[in-house]
Amino acid sequence: MHILIAPNAFKNSLTADKVAEAIRYGLQQSRLQCTTECFPIGDGGNGTAALIIKKKNGRRIVADAHDPLGREIKSGFGLIEEGRTAVIEMADAAGLQFLEPAELNPLETSSYGCGELIRAALDAGVRNIILGMGGSATVDGGTGILRALGIRFLNREGKPLPENPEQLAELGSVDITGMDKRILAVELTILCDVKNPLLGEKGAAAVFGPQKGATKQGVEKLEAALSVFRNITLKQTGKDMASVPSGGTAGGAAAGLYAFLNASLVSGIDHFLQMTGFDKALAKADLLITGEGSIDEQTLEGKAPFGVASRAREKNLPVIGLAGKLPLEESKALDQYFDVLMSIGNEPEGLPVAMKNTAENLIRTSREIGNLLAMP
Repeated sequence: MHILIAPNAFKNSLTADKVAEAIRYGLQQSRLQCTTECFPIGDGGNGTAALIIKKKNGRRIVADAHDPLGREIKSGFGLIEEGRTAVIEMADAAGLQFLEPAELNPLETSSYGCGELIRAALDAGVRNIILGMGGSATVDGGTGILRALGIRFLNREGKPLPENPEQLAELGSVDITGMDKRILAVELTILCDVKNPLLGEKGAAAVFGPQKGATKQGVEKLEAALSVFRNITLKQTGKDMASVPSGGTAGGAAAGLYAFLNASLVSGIDHFLQMTGFDKALAKADLLITGEGSIDEQTLEGKAPFGVASRAREKNLPVIGLAGKLPLEESKALDQYFDVLMSIGNEPEGLPVAMKNTAENLIRTSREIGNLLAMP
């Protein structure tokens, strides 16, 4: 039996490659006679860029940038395809990992640092930019990125607005005359791991604002600011940021880059699997094991485990999904793609302890899976 091990990261616990290695180690400890291949995956969330760079034998370029609160940091991006393509992770400059819990506030945080990484990639002479947007600390509609590329946001009197996202409610016009024109000459691809729109109850502010520290009142302010941004943008460009699928990705940054930089918004997992040759690895497999920190019906909205499970289904391969958290009730929707869903939890324990024990729990669970498959 040949088993393809293709998990996503277990968020805030283990990277995708470490998850894959833990699963493989557990299978090796079991009684099952099998061969394995580790193929860690990403859907545009944290760690996706690093996986692409590794798979494509790229190299890391160090660059100066600013974190979500404007502090100087050392960051960087990857170059692949002989330097023609840059791979950037938004979280490497505008990510939650730069902030202490008390600093979380999307009314103040900016995606400017990500724009600096894009600018550095342009300085390197790239023709294509791939941007993974998971893990950002911002809900600014991408205005920070756009500012870094020379776009100005003016109030109704034609004066520059302060940089905090809340001030977008006073937006009167967007001045693109100073935009770095090099960005329009490259192909900009946004890897999206969600389908949320920019506005509304499933939009960037309502869904992602609280995750990034926004209060209920803060969410209302962000929604109002993004609504004004959408209206002004529609008037000036004819592009409706509110109607583009996945526009709410990364606090609406996907919508902003779509409108002003002609970015293509794509399924992160589909693009990742295509460019890394996943189907070739899948063709050799008898069984697929995938996983993520949580698997539920939202997983079917384009998350990484769904991406690989759906491809395995097309080849009639069995699929096992591992997660730290699973729905209590049976889901017929999930059953269409996963033959078995298993929680890796071992005993009652709080979330911090469970996350600390993720590797051990994956090893144990995978060992038991191997022993089950070895039974006559």
